[in-house]
Amino acid sequence: MSSPDTSPATPADAIADPGPLGLAGFAATTFVLSSFNAHLIDQNLLAVVLPLALFYGGLAQLLAGLWEFRKGNTFGSTAFVSYGAFWLSYAAYVKFVAGDLPAATAHQATGLYLLIWAVFTVYMTVAALRTNGAILAVFVTLSLTFIVLTIAEFSQSTGTTKVGGWIGLITAVCAWYASFAAVTNATWKQNVLPVWPGAGAKISLGQRGGPVAGEAH
Repeated sequence: MSSPDTSPATPADAIADPGPLGLAGFAATTFVLSSFNAHLIDQNLLAVVLPLALFYGGLAQLLAGLWEFRKGNTFGSTAFVSYGAFWLSYAAYVKFVAGDLPAATAHQATGLYLLIWAVFTVYMTVAALRTNGAILAVFVTLSLTFIVLTIAEFSQSTGTTKVGGWIGLITAVCAWYASFAAVTNATWKQNVLPVWPGAGAKISLGQRGGPVAGEAH
């Protein structure tokens, strides 16, 4: 029988997993905006997205990302801080910029804005291959969402925007599940809900605070 681990806990060990919070903020805001992109909601009500983008999708994710830095989680911190900044910048773009752009070419600015996030999300999806199936599903569907919405803006296709909206709704559901699994497994201290760890996730990365969590420890 091995002797018990008597090494002192590091400060990062005492920090709760911020992943479920960041995922929940991302999921909720993505769901609301995607409902408009899919044209399920009256477009005149789009302003309801802005406070959610500022405080839940933006601020909450930003804080979750900063705590991921503290835990030594490069993937989680990069993802949450970046997407927190996405939602904050989206709110600023809609409120202060979009209305002043030339109507004939405003779609090009929006398309360019979405394109940079598509690029970021695609390479984060490559990194997500070392996490688990639940997180990977979020990044795959989010990549598709950004790509389709980028095409929709440059082509000015309402039909393509609707498709992007539906994929965004799937993305939100995937993110909600990943958050649900992470917070439930952590609270119950056992793997109640599966997150489907892949072969890469089982390989030690040699650093404290691995990819976004979803398993009990």
